[in-house]
Amino acid sequence: MRIARFSHDGEVAFGVVEGDDIAELASHPFGPVSFTGKRIPVSDVRLLAPVLPSKVVAIGKNYADHASEMGGDVPEQPLIFLKPSTAVTGPGDPIAYPGSSERVDYEGELAVVVGRLCRDVPEGKAMDVVLGYTCANDVTARDQQKADGQWSRAKGYDSFCPLGPWIETELDIADLRITTTLNSETKQDGRTSQLVHKVPALIAYITSCMTLLPGDVILTGTPAGVGPMQIGDEVSVEIERIGRLTNTVVPRAPVGSVAR
Repeated sequence: MRIARFSHDGEVAFGVVEGDDIAELASHPFGPVSFTGKRIPVSDVRLLAPVLPSKVVAIGKNYADHASEMGGDVPEQPLIFLKPSTAVTGPGDPIAYPGSSERVDYEGELAVVVGRLCRDVPEGKAMDVVLGYTCANDVTARDQQKADGQWSRAKGYDSFCPLGPWIETELDIADLRITTTLNSETKQDGRTSQLVHKVPALIAYITSCMTLLPGDVILTGTPAGVGPMQIGDEVSVEIERIGRLTNTVVPRAPVGSVAR
């Protein structure tokens, strides 16, 4: 089942993508699913970020080849950092390039969407708390990451966490191809089988220190091939059997302006 969050005629709703249509849900997808009976062509809606998480929990250096290209080894335990909820944006939305950075990178990733409130989840039951999976781009101001010595500013700008296009709930993620293209040129090409710390282990580790809420998102790490984007570039993250997430890089709006 593919669950999308969408806007149509000024209203925001969840729905299940079925071919060329979306079957509207009566409520959110974090519980029993029921339908309104309304069907809308996908071409007539605007797809939004599939969830609005309370937090995005991301994992650094979880592919050995990426850890190597960044000049280090894979950490013995998962390396956790947070991206704020305000960084989340959706498919087709712009990535705002801040004037304070001279290098902003793409990082294509598999994202896990949490389906229920959970804490201290045993690894053997970790998949029970997963609603599904989507594509993510862990956008990073690389120069600020290096300068700050920690990652909050570099990873936390508005629009630095594109998610989408929808949540795939019925999926074996053991070995899926994940690619990132920049202006249609392939830059990253990896597989989820290369994850060092697998999804069940990540869930167990994260929930050992913090409670996850329905709709929270875990970014599982990026393969090798990260690199810079420039204003005007189009970047796409595609994961086998999920879909493609595409965004365009634009200048960040001047200070004092109000997003609408």
